Amino acid sequence: MAELKIERKFDANRKRHYLNDSLTVLHCHHYATLFTQLALDAKELVDGTQILKESVEDVFFNVLSDYYKKNGITDTNERLNIAAQMFSAIGMGKMDIVSGDDNGGEVDMPIAYVDEGWVKKWGKHKGPVNFIGAGYVCGMFAAAFDKPVRTYKATETQSRVMGADKSHLKVTA
Repeated sequence: MAELKIERKFDANRKRHYLNDSLTVLHCHHYATLFTQLALDAKELVDGTQILKESVEDVFFNVLSDYYKKNGITDTNERLNIAAQMFSAIGMGKMDIVSGDDNGGEVDMPIAYVDEGWVKKWGKHKGPVNFIGAGYVCGMFAAAFDKPVRTYKATETQSRVMGADKSHLKVTA
């Protein structure tokens, strides 16, 4: 099984952090829950949750695709494993790949920083709020199976913010 290689750099002149040559900006889970709430509140004007999902999908599709190419990783199971490790390495939580092939799969998130932040800030919610995690999963599947972005849809069928012990996402092509 391939292990994620982490290379951290700090550009002191530009005051920028890089992880494996990708510009990285980390925010606390409270900040992420605020812009998630904004995405939910914007529903009368725009589909903010879809914008959030697609933005994250685009970013991590590129980050993961570049990593696979740079490190010569072609096996799809290794790619999914690396993506799950990356999810943890960047502070997004813990991800377990239940299943995955080019038609879709299933992913568990026993810990997701957006969900944890939401519950701490506002308590339980009536529906899923981890649009960042869903976008990551879509980008991860597209990169793992050499498909274009928007090939996959990730639907959160269980959610920690709704009281489940883990979040569960069903991925369909």
